[in-house]
Amino acid sequence: MDAAHFEKTLSSEVLFEGRVVTLTKDVALLENGETSIREVVHHHGGACIVPYFEDGTLCMVRQFRYAMQQELWELPAGKLEKGEDPFEAAKRELGEECGLTADHYTPLGEFYPTVGYDTEIIYMWVATGLHTTQMHLDYDEFLTPDRIPLAKAYEMVMSGEIKDGKTIAGVLKLKALVDEGRL
Repeated sequence: MDAAHFEKTLSSEVLFEGRVVTLTKDVALLENGETSIREVVHHHGGACIVPYFEDGTLCMVRQFRYAMQQELWELPAGKLEKGEDPFEAAKRELGEECGLTADHYTPLGEFYPTVGYDTEIIYMWVATGLHTTQMHLDYDEFLTPDRIPLAKAYEMVMSGEIKDGKTIAGVLKLKALVDEGRL
Protein backbone atom coordinates (compact mmCIF):
# COMPACT_ATOMS: atom_id res chain seq x y z
CA MET A 1 0.00 0.00 0.00
CA ASP A 2 1.42 3.38 -0.97
CA ALA A 3 1.13 5.91 1.84
CA ALA A 4 -0.81 9.06 1.04
CA HIS A 5 0.90 10.93 3.86
CA PHE A 6 4.47 11.03 5.10
CA GLU A 7 7.01 12.75 7.30
CA LYS A 8 10.79 12.50 6.83
CA THR A 9 13.28 12.67 9.70
CA LEU A 10 15.81 15.44 9.05
CA SER A 11 17.67 15.20 12.37
CA SER A 12 17.45 13.35 15.66
CA GLU A 13 18.92 14.23 19.06
CA VAL A 14 18.96 11.78 22.01
CA LEU A 15 17.59 13.56 25.08
CA PHE A 16 17.49 10.56 27.42
CA GLU A 17 18.70 6.98 27.27
CA GLY A 18 17.37 4.66 29.97
CA ARG A 19 17.04 0.97 30.70
CA VAL A 20 13.60 0.68 29.09
CA VAL A 21 13.26 3.67 26.74
CA THR A 22 15.24 6.23 24.78
CA LEU A 23 13.76 9.68 24.13
CA THR A 24 14.70 11.63 21.00
CA LYS A 25 13.84 15.09 19.77
CA ASP A 26 13.54 14.93 15.99
CA VAL A 27 13.05 17.51 13.27
CA ALA A 28 10.61 16.16 10.69
CA LEU A 29 9.96 17.40 7.17
CA LEU A 30 6.20 17.52 6.62
CA GLU A 31 4.48 16.78 3.31
CA ASN A 32 3.75 20.51 2.81
CA GLY A 33 7.49 21.36 2.97
CA GLU A 34 7.38 22.77 6.51
CA THR A 35 9.22 21.24 9.48
CA SER A 36 8.01 20.24 12.92
CA ILE A 37 9.51 18.91 16.15
CA ARG A 38 8.65 15.30 17.06
CA GLU A 39 9.47 13.84 20.47
CA VAL A 40 9.73 10.06 20.17
CA VAL A 41 9.97 7.39 22.86
CA HIS A 42 11.92 4.43 21.44
CA HIS A 43 11.00 1.08 23.01
CA HIS A 44 12.10 -2.47 22.12
CA GLY A 45 8.50 -3.68 22.19
CA GLY A 46 6.64 -6.27 24.17
CA ALA A 47 5.03 -9.68 24.01
CA CYS A 48 1.59 -10.51 25.37
CA ILE A 49 0.01 -13.91 25.88
CA VAL A 50 -3.69 -14.77 26.33
CA PRO A 51 -3.81 -18.04 28.32
CA TYR A 52 -7.19 -19.62 27.43
CA PHE A 53 -8.36 -22.76 29.25
CA GLU A 54 -10.74 -25.40 27.89
CA ASP A 55 -13.33 -24.39 30.53
CA GLY A 56 -13.67 -20.92 28.95
CA THR A 57 -11.54 -19.06 31.51
CA LEU A 58 -8.39 -17.08 30.91
CA CYS A 59 -5.49 -16.29 33.18
CA MET A 60 -5.07 -12.61 33.95
CA VAL A 61 -2.86 -10.89 36.50
CA ARG A 62 -3.40 -8.07 38.97
CA GLN A 63 -0.34 -5.84 39.14
CA PHE A 64 0.40 -2.40 40.57
CA ARG A 65 1.56 -0.05 37.81
CA TYR A 66 3.68 2.76 39.16
CA ALA A 67 3.07 5.21 36.29
CA MET A 68 -0.71 4.92 36.75
CA GLN A 69 -0.49 4.66 40.57
CA GLN A 70 -3.00 1.81 40.71
CA GLU A 71 -3.40 -1.92 40.51
CA LEU A 72 -4.62 -3.06 37.09
CA TRP A 73 -6.02 -6.23 35.56
CA GLU A 74 -3.75 -7.29 32.71
CA LEU A 75 -2.90 -10.16 30.44
CA PRO A 76 0.56 -11.59 31.08
CA ALA A 77 3.16 -9.65 29.12
CA GLY A 78 6.67 -8.36 29.22
CA LYS A 79 9.10 -6.08 27.48
CA LEU A 80 11.46 -7.41 24.85
CA GLU A 81 15.19 -7.18 25.23
CA LYS A 82 16.91 -5.72 22.16
CA GLY A 83 16.77 -8.35 19.40
CA GLU A 84 14.70 -10.81 21.46
CA ASP A 85 12.22 -13.03 19.59
CA PRO A 86 8.69 -11.91 20.59
CA PHE A 87 7.27 -15.46 20.50
CA GLU A 88 9.94 -16.75 22.88
CA ALA A 89 9.27 -13.78 25.16
CA ALA A 90 5.52 -14.51 25.17
CA LYS A 91 6.15 -18.14 26.15
CA ARG A 92 8.56 -16.96 28.87
CA GLU A 93 5.96 -14.56 30.31
CA LEU A 94 3.34 -17.32 30.35
CA GLY A 95 5.61 -19.34 32.62
CA GLU A 96 6.94 -16.49 34.72
CA GLU A 97 3.65 -14.71 35.45
CA CYS A 98 1.09 -17.54 35.38
CA GLY A 99 3.09 -20.69 36.01
CA LEU A 100 1.82 -22.22 32.76
CA THR A 101 3.08 -23.84 29.58
CA ALA A 102 0.99 -24.44 26.45
CA ASP A 103 0.67 -27.02 23.67
CA HIS A 104 -0.65 -24.55 21.08
CA TYR A 105 -0.16 -20.89 20.24
CA THR A 106 -2.39 -18.91 17.90
CA PRO A 107 -0.99 -15.57 16.70
CA LEU A 108 -3.18 -12.52 17.27
CA GLY A 109 -0.89 -10.16 15.35
CA GLU A 110 0.77 -7.02 16.58
CA PHE A 111 -0.60 -3.87 18.08
CA TYR A 112 0.74 -0.31 18.47
CA PRO A 113 -0.30 0.92 21.93
CA THR A 114 0.71 4.60 21.62
CA VAL A 115 1.25 5.72 18.01
CA GLY A 116 1.48 9.45 18.69
CA TYR A 117 4.94 9.38 20.29
CA ASP A 118 6.09 5.81 20.99
CA THR A 119 7.69 3.13 18.76
CA GLU A 120 6.49 0.23 20.95
CA ILE A 121 4.94 -2.77 19.19
CA ILE A 122 3.23 -5.48 21.25
CA TYR A 123 3.06 -8.96 19.70
CA MET A 124 0.18 -11.19 20.88
CA TRP A 125 -0.70 -14.91 20.99
CA VAL A 126 -3.46 -17.06 22.46
CA ALA A 127 -2.08 -20.04 24.37
CA THR A 128 -4.21 -23.21 24.59
CA GLY A 129 -3.61 -26.73 25.86
CA LEU A 130 -2.35 -25.26 29.11
CA HIS A 131 -0.33 -27.11 31.76
CA THR A 132 0.74 -25.99 35.22
CA THR A 133 4.41 -25.36 35.95
CA GLN A 134 6.22 -23.12 38.43
CA MET A 135 5.85 -19.30 38.46
CA HIS A 136 9.16 -17.42 38.61
CA LEU A 137 8.73 -13.67 38.79
CA ASP A 138 11.51 -11.13 38.32
CA TYR A 139 13.01 -9.76 41.56
CA ASP A 140 11.10 -6.47 41.18
CA GLU A 141 7.81 -7.97 39.95
CA PHE A 142 4.81 -8.51 42.22
CA LEU A 143 1.54 -9.76 40.79
CA THR A 144 -1.31 -12.18 41.39
CA PRO A 145 -2.60 -14.46 38.62
CA ASP A 146 -6.29 -15.32 38.57
CA ARG A 147 -8.63 -17.22 36.29
CA ILE A 148 -11.51 -15.18 34.89
CA PRO A 149 -14.33 -16.47 32.65
CA LEU A 150 -14.03 -14.96 29.17
CA ALA A 151 -17.57 -13.54 29.46
CA LYS A 152 -16.59 -11.77 32.70
CA ALA A 153 -13.33 -10.42 31.19
CA TYR A 154 -15.36 -9.10 28.23
CA GLU A 155 -17.80 -7.37 30.65
CA MET A 156 -14.82 -5.87 32.50
CA VAL A 157 -13.47 -4.47 29.21
CA MET A 158 -16.84 -3.05 28.15
CA SER A 159 -17.56 -1.49 31.57
CA GLY A 160 -14.14 0.18 31.69
CA GLU A 161 -12.92 -1.85 34.65
CA ILE A 162 -10.07 -3.14 32.46
CA LYS A 163 -8.15 -0.11 31.23
CA ASP A 164 -4.90 -1.63 29.92
CA GLY A 165 -4.72 -1.39 26.12
CA LYS A 166 -3.04 -4.73 25.40
CA THR A 167 -5.53 -6.49 27.67
CA ILE A 168 -8.50 -4.81 25.99
CA ALA A 169 -7.16 -5.83 22.56
CA GLY A 170 -6.38 -9.40 23.67
CA VAL A 171 -9.74 -10.00 25.33
CA LEU A 172 -11.69 -8.59 22.37
CA LYS A 173 -9.66 -10.58 19.84
CA LEU A 174 -10.06 -13.77 21.88
CA LYS A 175 -13.83 -13.25 22.20
CA ALA A 176 -14.11 -12.67 18.44
CA LEU A 177 -12.21 -15.90 17.68
CA VAL A 178 -14.33 -17.89 20.15
CA ASP A 179 -17.61 -16.37 18.86
CA GLU A 180 -16.57 -17.19 15.27
CA GLY A 181 -15.77 -20.79 16.26
CA ARG A 182 -12.14 -20.35 15.23
CA LEU A 183 -10.75 -21.26 18.65
